[in-house]
Amino acid sequence: MPGIKLFSRGKVRDIYELSDDQLLIVATDRLSAFDVVMADGIPDKGRVLTQLSCFWFSMFWEVCRNHFLTANTRDYPSELHPYTLELSGRSMLVRKARPFPVECVVRGYLAGSGWKDYKTTGEICGIRLPMGLVESAKLKEPIFTPATKAVSGHDENISMEEMASRIGKEHAKKLRDLSVDLYLRASNYATKQGIIIADTKFEWGIYQNEIMLIDEVLTPDSSRFWPQKGYQPGGPQPSFDKQFVRDYLESIRWNKKPPPPPLPPEIIKKTAEKYREALRRLSGRDLY
Repeated sequence: MPGIKLFSRGKVRDIYELSDDQLLIVATDRLSAFDVVMADGIPDKGRVLTQLSCFWFSMFWEVCRNHFLTANTRDYPSELHPYTLELSGRSMLVRKARPFPVECVVRGYLAGSGWKDYKTTGEICGIRLPMGLVESAKLKEPIFTPATKAVSGHDENISMEEMASRIGKEHAKKLRDLSVDLYLRASNYATKQGIIIADTKFEWGIYQNEIMLIDEVLTPDSSRFWPQKGYQPGGPQPSFDKQFVRDYLESIRWNKKPPPPPLPPEIIKKTAEKYREALRRLSGRDLY
């Protein structure tokens, strides 16, 4: 967007600085797998991420402050109006908060890096878990397992003590309590829609000396969504995200280094359908 200042560009999103106080977050259709951005996008993926985040921001409005201002392009600053078509449905205007340098991960089930750590040590982020748990097992209660925010490559799991040393004990405790509370609220809601939220990550920031929820919230890119129907612990579960892409890349024995291989049309189609289904089930709405 000529004339609009690019603030940062991630694997999936482009962020523009509109003023000292406001940012524009644009969710593209780019898809990252094994930390490499694929050459092929997933149609409407960015719109799903944005619209699902807006749904959760609205649901949590009375629980905690968040950075969301509007996703209505008519209310955007005038310099953005020439780009209404490109921005509609996949962007949001937000407050410019100062982010905490940690990912606030909450796990209700044993999966992903948590499962790998548990198999090796019996612990996740210093939290000792019961012996004999299987992959995808439901935990007795959700656990908070923070991680570093990697600029490139994988985030690294850290202990609560390490998090406290980085951002302060009071902030660490507050972020933990807020994150677990939101996970429980979202998980209880999603269960009624036939979806298990196995785990998710929240990001928090400081704005005018107040803690607020920022970034995307409870999307297929930041969470593991499993269908409740057919859930069976003891192995990996089907999910509403880029699983089809990851499975395909594993099947062709790609070395997981750039350049990425092209994705077959059927893999792109199935992945897009899963993202849209997650939005429909959780928000009760189709894309706009």
